[in-house]
Amino acid sequence: MTQQMVQLAEEGSQNPLIPPGPELVIGLVTFAIVFFFLAKKLLPNINKVLEERRSAIEGGIEEAEAMKVEAQSVLEQYKAQLAEARHEAARLRQEAQEQGATLIAEMRAEGQRQREEIVAAGHAQIDADRKAASSALRQDVGKLATELAGKLVGESLEDHARQSRVIDRFLDELEEKAEAAR
Repeated sequence: MTQQMVQLAEEGSQNPLIPPGPELVIGLVTFAIVFFFLAKKLLPNINKVLEERRSAIEGGIEEAEAMKVEAQSVLEQYKAQLAEARHEAARLRQEAQEQGATLIAEMRAEGQRQREEIVAAGHAQIDADRKAASSALRQDVGKLATELAGKLVGESLEDHARQSRVIDRFLDELEEKAEAAR
């Protein structure tokens, strides 16, 4: 083992950082060959792939921007249509309320008119019934008065013209007294 150490010590006298001359030349030639191969064959392929990738990414970004702009445009159109639809719905609702109010007013006016017609017809019927009752009452009262007067006097009072005049005068006097008392 001592011999090996001696050999290592002799070899160690050279600088370990500087390789021997033939190894240095072989290393430089090998490095030049590898560098030339990388520069001519591998580097263009790598650059081509990197350029394609960059183009694809840029194209994707541009496409995404275009789609974003288009989506924004569609969104604005949608919002405009929605606002227009809401405005139209509000207008239709307002028209319906106005038509409803007009219809209610018309129906109230028609109801009022019909009520007035019914009341007027009722008053007319009452007046007609009152006149008919008054006429019937006059006839009945006159007939009874004539019969009573005939019984009191003892003779028949059958002259209709005179009978009607007497009865009418009597009833008119009664009505005048009744009105004066009121």
